[in-house]
Amino acid sequence: MSEKTAITPATHTAPPAKFSHGVKKGNILQVAGQVGFLPAEEGKAPTPAGPTLREQTLQTFANVKAILEEGGATWDDVMMMRVYLTDVDHFAEMNAIYNQYFEEQGLKAPASARTTVYVGLPKGLLIEIDALAVLG
Repeated sequence: MSEKTAITPATHTAPPAKFSHGVKKGNILQVAGQVGFLPAEEGKAPTPAGPTLREQTLQTFANVKAILEEGGATWDDVMMMRVYLTDVDHFAEMNAIYNQYFEEQGLKAPASARTTVYVGLPKGLLIEIDALAVLG
């Protein structure tokens, strides 16, 4: 039986509660919900990449990707993504950013499955994304 391993890239701060940014067991890697915080800086509070949906979405993708890579995965290993938006009016813009990002990443077909829901997030945060990857 394989052990469960926590995944925390150097770009991330310690989680604010008792959870891991990513957890790997066997060939499964679950990335916890990530938001658009800039890479961690010693002694500084987490800071959003910017006020816009584009800035936060692209940084959120970078944060998810950092965990995937630390766990030995790529976007092509992702089976499921969940996107959490704070505003229903951001759906079309997020889809455009999402599609462009994955085109630029050279993602192989087929794309992962995805769910999008609307939630409350801490003030100033517009998007959160988690991902489930299967390696090998």
